[in-house]
Amino acid sequence: MNVAQLWDRLPGETWKIALNALCQHKLRAALSMIGVVIGSASLVLVVTAGLTGGRYILEQIEGVGSNLAYAELRRSGGQAGSLSDEITTADLDAIQTQVPGVGAVAGSRDMPMTVVVNGVERPVTVIGVTAGFQEIRHLIVTEGRYFDADELKTGAKVCLLTEELAATMFSNADPIGALARVGELRLTVIGVFRERVSTFGASEVQRESVLVPLQLLKSFTGTEYIRVLYAQAAESSKVPEVTREVGELLRSRHRAGARYQVENLTGLLSAAQRISSALTITLLVVALIALTVSGIGIMNVMLVTVTERTREIGIRKAIGAPKRSILSQFLIEAAIISGIGAIGGVALAVGLLLLIRSFLPAGITLPISRLSILAALVASASVGLVFGYLPARRAAALQPVDALRYE
Repeated sequence: MNVAQLWDRLPGETWKIALNALCQHKLRAALSMIGVVIGSASLVLVVTAGLTGGRYILEQIEGVGSNLAYAELRRSGGQAGSLSDEITTADLDAIQTQVPGVGAVAGSRDMPMTVVVNGVERPVTVIGVTAGFQEIRHLIVTEGRYFDADELKTGAKVCLLTEELAATMFSNADPIGALARVGELRLTVIGVFRERVSTFGASEVQRESVLVPLQLLKSFTGTEYIRVLYAQAAESSKVPEVTREVGELLRSRHRAGARYQVENLTGLLSAAQRISSALTITLLVVALIALTVSGIGIMNVMLVTVTERTREIGIRKAIGAPKRSILSQFLIEAAIISGIGAIGGVALAVGLLLLIRSFLPAGITLPISRLSILAALVASASVGLVFGYLPARRAAALQPVDALRYE
């Protein structure tokens, strides 16, 4: 089938006239499409960036523990008011059994010590932990293994090192099975670990930390207490309730003057969600402004087109063309410009996203939102109809006599 046959099969004379007019002014039509291409591509990219960025931020917060309630004794001047105020493993057991909605509990106690590296002492943070600490704090063992139940119960002289500390202490050797001199202790290294989501030193885990069983710190210091207590809610909806009940239980088990700070990350998670939504909306407004500018460009081009073709419009009206036909002709031209521009913009955005995907590090995804593609197509195509209506209406309202006399 040749081009002439395809042309003859187009539905309606109005479509043929509109397409013929665009073909006669290819450069003008192409320049008008560029604005729509940029606007629709921006819409897809903005929505994708907003969704991906928001999801990434939320995943980072959830990776630290969005379902966690954590408690600490409030200290004055760095000292507790009384040793009986300290949180103990008995409090852990009570929370596990008496607070409904708690899925797991764990505790930690950190203290500054030193390690010997090449004969030189180096400050580190030693963290004593209870069972369940790895799961609750999302620690990843990159070499070796984690503590087993017997080691945690008996306080075995074993430890795990952070990746940074292991690289410093054993730069040219395998750390697993090696002896680490930590203060006055001689510990066997059984593993190397890192946080799944780095807290950048905001938690007890620092860049150079040594993980040991809490019972080992008890035998070394002579005191058994927990600095930070973690209670993991079985469901995210129960976090506020668990937070409140953990605080009430701690206060009921200690003297009246003890003060405990019991918090969770729900507020931070909600704030991040609001920030992500606000950022997405802001970027969407920018993209819609770009589309509006492209729509104004289409309107200007169509107004010029109407002016140039005034005599043509007068001839069509003189031979009986109704206003509806003239209106449809110019609306079709505007819709074709914006429609092709929308498809081109979406194709450009998808191509860019696929290209960016190939450069992203492992673990970071860049999903292409089908909703954003549909929204871009609908919004961009609508721009042509909305901004093309005024020129089309002006063309349809021309009087035949005035149009034929136009020079």
